[in-house]
Amino acid sequence: MRVALFEPEIAGNVGAVLRLGACLGVPVDLIEPMGFVWDDRRVRRTAMDYIDHVEVVRHAGWEAFCDTLGEGRLVLFTTKAQHSPYDFAFRPDDVLLFGKESTGVPDHVRDASGAQVRFPMRPEVRSMNLASSVALAMGEALRQTGGLPG
Repeated sequence: MRVALFEPEIAGNVGAVLRLGACLGVPVDLIEPMGFVWDDRRVRRTAMDYIDHVEVVRHAGWEAFCDTLGEGRLVLFTTKAQHSPYDFAFRPDDVLLFGKESTGVPDHVRDASGAQVRFPMRPEVRSMNLASSVALAMGEALRQTGGLPG
């Protein structure tokens, strides 16, 4: 299982996702361009020394990322989906894909996903924080597939 962030914009969110990936043993793919300089101190401040314990792969763009995909299914987390991840059957080789904080993903990325899911939320709010969404998704996907550490 892997987590992929499509053109993330906020360094602190990326740092939090990297720390989570380190703790749970899940590699993280970063699909550029990003909305900040990679050596931004905010990434390291949030990830702390955990950044040394996670596999991070940076991709020059969507096409470069797609070129590295094997048999794994792309599971897009989007507010435009109808199905809940709690009613979805994850697989150990899934790639959990998250869009940029401000606009999500463009149509061609959505169309390339093998599945789309949406966290249940109250109707008066738009979306969750990216790092919070990744934490919920990673936890549920690893729980279902028996991949939680320890």
